[in-house]
Amino acid sequence: MPKDDIIQIKVDRHSIGIIGLKDVIETVAKDFVEKPDTEIIDELLKQLARKNYIPANVRENYGKAFLREFNKYLGRPYEEEVYEGLEIKVLGPGCPECDRLNQKLMKVMAEMDIAGNIEHITNIKKIGEYGVMGTPALLINGKVKSVGSVPPKSKLIDWLKEAQEKT
Repeated sequence: MPKDDIIQIKVDRHSIGIIGLKDVIETVAKDFVEKPDTEIIDELLKQLARKNYIPANVRENYGKAFLREFNKYLGRPYEEEVYEGLEIKVLGPGCPECDRLNQKLMKVMAEMDIAGNIEHITNIKKIGEYGVMGTPALLINGKVKSVGSVPPKSKLIDWLKEAQEKT
């Protein structure tokens, strides 16, 4: 039995892993491409809820995120989710150093009372898309800050302050 793909999407400023999103979008696109957005959302929610937990209180937000991914797939115009705060990505396969960087970042951000979204990307293909040649790698607001090591706390603080001033 083939393993379902898990794709990360943004729902309410959070990165959420969705099981089988690509397959469902491909299936829905065959019959719903000319339907109104509300019908597309209902069908995406119905099919994706079979393998994913979708909390009732944020169902509408999941529907909007699914529609955005559906429109991306079809090459239609779509609106990216806007997030105020820092976008931080830790790239690494889940080794102890990558996990240490992730934990260190969370601790520093908590100490500095900085809002942000930390996403730990472990998929090798996704990591390759960022063009880094080593792990752990750290990106803050899309800019590569370090590759191949866990930076000292003082450097993380400097980078976070700098990024916060620009947002």
